[in-house]
Amino acid sequence: MAVMIQSKYGYEPPEWVQADARLDKWYKDKRRANKHGAFSLDKNKKVVIKNERC
Repeated sequence: MAVMIQSKYGYEPPEWVQADARLDKWYKDKRRANKHGAFSLDKNKKVVIKNERC
């Protein structure tokens, strides 16, 4: 039988614990980036104002 490791999700095989750690880190980084506007599409847009004359 495979060695089971206690993680915050219960007892899991070592491969699952590693995968969970990677996913947790990715999700944490994504939330941090969203909070600071790294994924904002409007952040780098330039405002263009046209004067239309008849």
